[in-house]
This record gives sequence, structure tokens and C-alpha cells, in this order.
Amino acid sequence: MHNTSTHEASIIFGLDPTWVAVTILLVVYGVIMAEKFNRAVLSLLGAGLMVLCGVITQQQAVAGIDFNTIGLLTGMMVIVTISQKTGMFQYVAIKAAKVVKGNPWGILVMLSIVTAIFSAFLDNVTTVLLIAPVTLLITDALGVRPYPYLFAQIFASNIGGASTLIGDPPNIMIGSAANLSFTDFLFHLTPITPVIFLLTLGFIWLMFGRDLTATQEKRDLIMKFDEGEALQDIPLLKKCLFVLFSVIAGFSVAHTFHLEPATIAMFGAAALLLLQTYGEPVHDKDHAYEKVMADVEWTTIFFFVGLFIIVTGVEHTGVIAMLGEKVIALTDGDFNATVGAVLWVSAIASALIDNIPFVATMIPLVHSMAPTFGGAEAIEPIWWALALGACLGGNGSLIGASANLIVAGFAQRAGHPIYFLQFMKHAFFLMIMSIAVSHIYLYLRYLT
Repeated sequence: MHNTSTHEASIIFGLDPTWVAVTILLVVYGVIMAEKFNRAVLSLLGAGLMVLCGVITQQQAVAGIDFNTIGLLTGMMVIVTISQKTGMFQYVAIKAAKVVKGNPWGILVMLSIVTAIFSAFLDNVTTVLLIAPVTLLITDALGVRPYPYLFAQIFASNIGGASTLIGDPPNIMIGSAANLSFTDFLFHLTPITPVIFLLTLGFIWLMFGRDLTATQEKRDLIMKFDEGEALQDIPLLKKCLFVLFSVIAGFSVAHTFHLEPATIAMFGAAALLLLQTYGEPVHDKDHAYEKVMADVEWTTIFFFVGLFIIVTGVEHTGVIAMLGEKVIALTDGDFNATVGAVLWVSAIASALIDNIPFVATMIPLVHSMAPTFGGAEAIEPIWWALALGACLGGNGSLIGASANLIVAGFAQRAGHPIYFLQFMKHAFFLMIMSIAVSHIYLYLRYLT
């Protein structure tokens, strides 16, 4: 077999590869935003077109896939898929509601805190998948409108997800591309997210808090919930907690031992798959493995695979490097202005399109700025600006982040639809506030 890894692609019909690549990118992004087709199918079609049209070769396409991101996502999905079977997430949510004696505003705060914490150390998409149904159950028992609770959880999930490497897919992508560790994210982003979270809760109180009331009879009904019934499998729960804490500890020391987060996550997933069925007959083990794998969000995984290939095609034409030069020219080569521009552009763009494809496009652009500003280490504040802008900007509209759409889907099925303009009317202002606070934080910490 001939080695074709160094062969250049041959563009179809002699067309300009830049226009072909950019057209594929824009069409795929546009159709994704229309939400008429499965986004994984669209990204894979776009990826296939990049190769079939000759923008890049198959070898270049495969080389463009960030397998560290894919491995980290897959490993964490397996761990969370097994963990959710124990009922521990529902247990914590019900316990949180009872801690505040069924007080409607107290429940909103507690569920938001639970959502933010789980989103930081698992991932925000999985967290809302597990917490939103419990929230609807609790608000129905209280006889209160679920919208303020779901609104707060969307913000909590994206704010909590912004604080760690593994909390939000954009951070996973940025961390892998920029070689930033779990502890890097804890040190640089975690300090500001609690401040933004508390400010956001304050504004949510002004918007909805005074209208959240319930009779004592309804509050007593909440206190009758038995959180113990939510726990399904105590032995498995212990195994899950052991693996979860071990994996998080592994993330914190991975850089020291020159390990990638994907290695830690995949090893943890394999260990939990083994522990889950240890001692059972082979047939039962195979059935359990198949069930876990069936529950993994393969749509998200393949969406990322296709997305990486599409962006690789655009990057290969040189258009992203050119855009990087344009951004630097617009800011007159001023580093502070460039950090601010990346933060605000990322936030506004992520409110209008899904933040995952936006970040995929921005990563090579930020890389292209490194020579101008003195190398990879010198541009680290730009990475933090991109992370904060993309994760927090995702709060600006219903389509800004995957977690938003999942919560909206649960609300729709429960008969309490969240409308696009209704959400944006409340959310966009809060998103702008969070970005303004982030800008002040970045300026005081890195730019003075």
C-alpha cells in the first residue's frame, strides 16, 4: 500500500479551495442553527465533503481530529452514564430542596448550587439531563411556575461548567488545543465564576424571586419526599464515587506525570465498567456493557469528529490565519485590546450560535496570534478570554449552548415551553453583565 500521508488534496473541478471550505463551513453552521436535522449527521456530511471535494486528504482529516477531546468526552460520558443509574443526582436534588424546608426561593438557590457544582466536575449537559426532571417534579408539587427554576439552572450549568477543564465542551477543546491542565483552569477561571454566579442569583431574585410563593401545605408536601427512595444501588454508588473522586484527583496531577486528561477519563471509565459487573456471569457483563454504550451520547461524539475535520479543512486553506492577522490589525497589535475583543466577540457569537462550533473555529485563530505576541505562553490570557466568552456567552440565548436546548426540551415535554424571545429578554442582559465582570477580572489579573 502506498503511503499517501504527505500527498496534497486535489480540489474538485479546479475550484478555489478557500471558497469551497468556507462555503461548506457556513452551510453546515447555518443548517445546524436551523435545527432541522441532526447536527452529528450534518457535521459528518460537511467533513466528508471537505475530503471528497479535495480541500484536504483523508489522512489530513484524521490528523485534524482532536482525540484528546474525544477520549475525555467519551470517558466521562461512560462514567456519568453508570453513575446516574445509582440515583445519586436525584438524591442530592431532593435533599437540597428539603434543607430549605420547601421554601420556593430557597429551592431555586439550592438546585442552582447543585447544578453549578455537578456541572463543574462532571459536565453541564449531563447535569441538566439529570436535574431538570427532578426540578419539574418539585415545582409541580409546590404549585409554582417552573420557568424561573429552569432559567436559573441553565445559567448555573454554564457558569459552573466555565470553571473547570471538564465542565463544558468548549473548555475541553481549549484545554486540549492549548495544553492547559485541569489545575490551570482551577487556578485561572474558578476564582471568578462564584462571583458571577452570586451576581446572577441576585438579578434572578429581582426578576422572579418575589413571585415565588407556596402555601405551607405545598411546602409540607416537599418535606414528605423520601430522598432515600432515589438511591437504586448502594454498592454501585460506592464504586461510582470511588472512581469519580479518583478521576478528578487524576486530572489534578495529570500534567505532573505528563498524562493527557483523555487517558485519565478512559482509564476511569474502563475501571468502572469492570467494577460495575465484577463477579457476574459473562452474559450479564456483556449485556451491561452494551447498555452503557447504548446510553453514551454518540451523537455528540460524532458531531465533534465531523466538526474537527471541517475546521481542519478551513484551517488548511489559510483563511483562519488570515482572520487572525485581521483581528490583530484591528486592535493595532495591542494585546489588551485583543484579549477584550476575543472575550466580547466570543460571548456575542456564542449567544447567537452554538458555542461548540464557534470555539472549534476560534482555536486555530488564537493559535495564529502566538507569533505576534511572543509565543504560546504569552497568549494564555487570550485562551481564558475565549473560555469565559464562549461558556458564559452561551447563556445569552436558547441556542447558545447544548445544556440550554436540553432544558428547553424537558420544559416543552412537561407542558411549560420556554420561548426563544422570552428567554433572551431575561438572559441577554445577565450574559452581558457576566462578560463585563469577566473583562474586569481579566484586566485586573493579567493586563495591568
